[in-house]
Amino acid sequence: MKVLLAGANGYIGTRLIPCLLEKGHSVVCLVRDKRRFKENSDFSDRVAVITGDLLQEDSIQAFPENIDAAYYLVHSMAEGSSFSEMEETSARNFVNALQKTHCKQIIYLSGISNDEALSQHLTSRRRVEDVLKESKSALTVLRAAIIIGSGSASFEIIRDLTEKLPVMTVPRWVNTRSQPIGIRDVLFYLENVLLNESTYDHNFDIGGPDVLSFKQMMLTYAKVRKLNRYIITLPFLSPKISSYWLYFVTSTSYSLAQSLVNSMKNETVCRNNDINGIIPHQCLSYEEALRLAFMKIEQNSIVSSWKDALNIGNLRSEFMDQIKVPQNGTQEYKVKIPFKNGTEQVFKNIWAIGGNRGWYYWDWIWSIRGFIDKLFGGVGLRRGRTSTDRIAPGDVIDFWRVLLADKANKRLLLYAEMKLPGEAWLEFKIVERDSKLFLSQIATFRPNGLWGRLYWAAMFPFHIFIFKGMAKRIVNYGQPY
Repeated sequence: MKVLLAGANGYIGTRLIPCLLEKGHSVVCLVRDKRRFKENSDFSDRVAVITGDLLQEDSIQAFPENIDAAYYLVHSMAEGSSFSEMEETSARNFVNALQKTHCKQIIYLSGISNDEALSQHLTSRRRVEDVLKESKSALTVLRAAIIIGSGSASFEIIRDLTEKLPVMTVPRWVNTRSQPIGIRDVLFYLENVLLNESTYDHNFDIGGPDVLSFKQMMLTYAKVRKLNRYIITLPFLSPKISSYWLYFVTSTSYSLAQSLVNSMKNETVCRNNDINGIIPHQCLSYEEALRLAFMKIEQNSIVSSWKDALNIGNLRSEFMDQIKVPQNGTQEYKVKIPFKNGTEQVFKNIWAIGGNRGWYYWDWIWSIRGFIDKLFGGVGLRRGRTSTDRIAPGDVIDFWRVLLADKANKRLLLYAEMKLPGEAWLEFKIVERDSKLFLSQIATFRPNGLWGRLYWAAMFPFHIFIFKGMAKRIVNYGQPY
């Protein structure tokens, strides 16, 4: 059967594609930019790809008429008064485009929302459900709470908090109960409701066997990791203070932290268990899901990560149109270092930059810069990177976003997502001149007015030491002496 997948570049969509292909389905992926999908997907040559920004109806390519079913896996963690309107617009444009097809079923992954007074995000999810119901296609809604898997937002936040803080003073929302579910089980349900007529026009709560508070989840994580952790609940911490606490301690953005804190007032425990009568399945326990996530991390086989979503940073969806670094109105600092030991090791060092490897030189300065960025509301340095040896356009490397990852021409181009009075690019490439090999490293800054120029002047002395030292270490790292 032919299946349309909206949200193919997202955390869930990236993992669902191989599951559908394995079952022999023909998959059509709706993405905003084919180039990013093709460079970021191991399955790009086995699926059909159409483009469209669901917030701009005119940009959406016509869906194939012979679509049998469609997955709507489009979510946003944005904040602000227009957030709900954007989600509703996206869903409505999707429904309008789908009306011209023979689609029998829409499958939507939503959030458990059984309380009467819901957070803004859970309210928006329910509104999206209402819009999707207006389609002529039958709607199946799977409602999940906290999803546990390598690279999931919930798992990474629990991991950050528990790994970094031996003693935690926490807000009272950590006592709110939830029913976490492993990513493997979410994918199982998404696969098995497909064109299952018993699920048409129904919504189902899905969750694992454990009902736990966020506090219990952190303590269970500590037990699995053999860590001693102490948690002290402070009832007087306001939602705003709680959001800042979560923002500074974890790799999450402030908007996501605010969203999570506001949603924590709602219990997300399954009430509707009808799915068990239609698709019997034994879900992983919370502890089993944690162990499976760590197995993937240790094997360096994280398939997707929430941090790589473009709406987590400040880069526009058409970022691949910007891979040519501007020349006018910019300041540059260039370093060119010769080397003689062949390109392979030097290129591996470029490809491994950031994350656990660090930035090769004066990492403490990079850490201070990341902390300052957090103080001003930026993304900070804690996002790391999804894989130690794979990079694709759109991926996150600490407070940079990958614009270009060109193995053939040995070039890596990064765009800064830290708070700056301007825009910044950092380019690495291996070049050959007169039969000699060089590492070329170029930092480019386009200042925004007087403050931008003052910032560049103030940082320039640091650049001389940092970028020269970094280039020398990249060339020599791993080389025999």
